[in-house]
Amino acid sequence: MSTITTILQQFSEEEQQEFARYLKQKNRRGDTKNLQLLKILLSGETNKIDEKLYGKPARNAYHALHKRLQDSLIDFVSNQSFKGETSEELDTLRLLLAARIFFEQKHYKIALKTLAKAEQLGVQYEIYAILTEIYHTKIQYAHLQHRESLQSIIIAAEQNLKHFNQEQHLAMAYATIKARLADNPRVSAKRVIIEVLDSYSISPNTGLTFKSLFQLMNVLVTAAEMHRNYYDIASYMSELYTIVSEKSALAEKHLYYHILILHLMGVSHFRNKNFKASLSFTAKMKLQMDKEKGKYKRLFQEKYTAIQALNLNYSGAAIDAISLLKVNNNSIDGQLTLIMFHFQQSQFTEGYAIFRSMNHSDQWYEKKMGWTWVVKKSIIEILLLVELNKLELVWSRLESFEKRFSKRLKKAGETRALTFVKLVRYYYDNPTQVISAAFEEKVEDSFEWIGTEREDIFVMSFYAWLKAKMTQRNLYKVTLELVTAQTKKSVQ
Repeated sequence: MSTITTILQQFSEEEQQEFARYLKQKNRRGDTKNLQLLKILLSGETNKIDEKLYGKPARNAYHALHKRLQDSLIDFVSNQSFKGETSEELDTLRLLLAARIFFEQKHYKIALKTLAKAEQLGVQYEIYAILTEIYHTKIQYAHLQHRESLQSIIIAAEQNLKHFNQEQHLAMAYATIKARLADNPRVSAKRVIIEVLDSYSISPNTGLTFKSLFQLMNVLVTAAEMHRNYYDIASYMSELYTIVSEKSALAEKHLYYHILILHLMGVSHFRNKNFKASLSFTAKMKLQMDKEKGKYKRLFQEKYTAIQALNLNYSGAAIDAISLLKVNNNSIDGQLTLIMFHFQQSQFTEGYAIFRSMNHSDQWYEKKMGWTWVVKKSIIEILLLVELNKLELVWSRLESFEKRFSKRLKKAGETRALTFVKLVRYYYDNPTQVISAAFEEKVEDSFEWIGTEREDIFVMSFYAWLKAKMTQRNLYKVTLELVTAQTKKSVQ
């Protein structure tokens, strides 16, 4: 399989269509065959492609065309990657590149003016990496400066270098934290972060940028998702957000990262079942998205919609949550969330119809969403098949789940997922036994309950299905009772 085919298979259908449009716009001649080649590669064909394109063997022409298509794919992916950058960074970089071109063309007056704009923007938005290149250029052409001395430029460059090195150390710390958490999934994320930051002499209070604070919060949330333990990070998230609040005067300058931080806070509070606080942060997020003529609204709309729908659903407004996702969210995670909402309303056929439309391989979903997401997707599929009584598919998925995830779940300390699937198997084998005292005792003995306050909301949602079966009650009502319980007692 060629590199191009591998990359194309990782694209969503929308990304594939967008790449085709990109090629069409790029083509200057009507006889260009790159779109034909793209169509063939997307179809999965691998034999005699040159003959399909040219009507006869033409290996050299095919290889040249394949090379040009690969170059176009690289350009397309790099252009797409810029969408993840803030407009301030792009604007600063564009000004720097323009200034360098003007210098090369000996248009010194406009070059100096453009470079000064780039510096002003870089300083304003604390873009230290690009500022390093700006000061390098200023020093290179210092002999053309009339308003600034070389010494003042060097002082500014050295000051920026200190900030840049701090960001570099934070990047190293960030990578070290992720590596340590991956090597030892059971360790406390908060403890690892504090230890690693201390080893790099970094303190959250020592002038970290919005981007740096976002990175710290993001690694906390990533670790919490990995461990299914958002409770342990809650206090540290609040500490970091206090620092963000103290930088409120800079929030407008760092709107992109400020919105991301508000989203992470909304997610953290939701996963800890504090829906009121989560909704408060989503409201702040919406307010920031509407600023500067809504330039980030489209970029963050799916994130906002997803967390808003989750809060609505677990606050008892399931119909509103389903309507919101149907109208405003087409993301992969949004689809799985909508399936879960339908499932909780016993709308199994509707949920399964959406599930069947998710036709990428699990390998593709794992690259996009992570393997724990694929585990959740697999469990939801099993429960849907059980409810729809698709006997052969139930057994096939149960066997597949054990083979594919057993080792990784045990290594990650997530044995409860395996226990839950075994109980699902037992229920499907013995449906009449589910209301017996023996089955209830079996369930109680199978899990180590950590209390409703600490327990993850999605873990509780899966358990709610078993509880509803044992008590013969409505699944959604049982789910809400479990996740909104305010005591610290174990789940009964």
